[in-house]
Amino acid sequence: MAMQINEFRLFLEVAELGSFTRVAVQRNTVQSNISRQINELESMCGGALFHRTGRGVVLTEFGLHVHQRVKDWLKDSDQLFADIQNASNIPMGEVKIGVLPSAAHPLMTNIFNSLRHDHPKIKLNIREGQGSELDSMLETNSVDMAILFRYEKPTGDDEILLSTASTYLVSCPGLSLTHPETIDFKKLQGLPLVLPRRPSHWRSILDETAKSKGFNLVAEVEADSLKVQKEIIASNPNIYALLGPFSINDELRTKRLQASKIISPDLKRYVTLAYPKQGHLTQASKIVLELIKNTVKDWSGLLTTPIETS
Repeated sequence: MAMQINEFRLFLEVAELGSFTRVAVQRNTVQSNISRQINELESMCGGALFHRTGRGVVLTEFGLHVHQRVKDWLKDSDQLFADIQNASNIPMGEVKIGVLPSAAHPLMTNIFNSLRHDHPKIKLNIREGQGSELDSMLETNSVDMAILFRYEKPTGDDEILLSTASTYLVSCPGLSLTHPETIDFKKLQGLPLVLPRRPSHWRSILDETAKSKGFNLVAEVEADSLKVQKEIIASNPNIYALLGPFSINDELRTKRLQASKIISPDLKRYVTLAYPKQGHLTQASKIVLELIKNTVKDWSGLLTTPIETS
């Protein structure tokens, strides 16, 4: 039964994302592994669940029928298991968290250490992802909660504002452009930049902001990896990047990078803690949720320990 539950969770992820490849990337595995598991599930169910197309997969009529039944079954199964765990006087169980790469450390490391000391029977299952990937994890109940970026403040009951992040022009140390505390967005005109690849919501916001100022951003390099972006600008004095404060905190602390806050406009992103709209919070999940909220609050609204000033 445990194996079947996991296979049906995979089925829901594939149905949500519409692609074996995208699910494989999300699960840090290969496409052939996802395809094999779905083929085995289809054999077990007695019929094809997906139509394979050149652009991905779509549910068959039989798959649509199974999809609704499986969603209801897994929801009831999760609730039953949560009720059993909540009846215990000792918080226990696995809590699955999807996180932005910039939130993985030191925040989740700190959460793990706190749990290990105070609630050793609560186990963490941490998965990294970007915005759309984290949303898909929430939609399919693949995670119990997720830390992600939003471009507007959350208003629903299923999402909590953790922090507000401005945007910084970042470079290697010693450059005059990133020496002041702030820099006007219009000064980005003509600058060679490392930018996230299209399609990306954040890239679209950056491009549209530039167009509203009458120019286009110059993408010298396109890269999704924060590590790649930082390594490029650290070793190339004529290239800049547009990054959030949490992803460059360590480099600013060690003076490996230098940054100036962008203004006019102040491009803000909102770091939120979200959980599935149709989900539920176990006793263990509630403890982890409160621990994350309190840790960020203790860190003055940051996802990392504040930089000490002399």
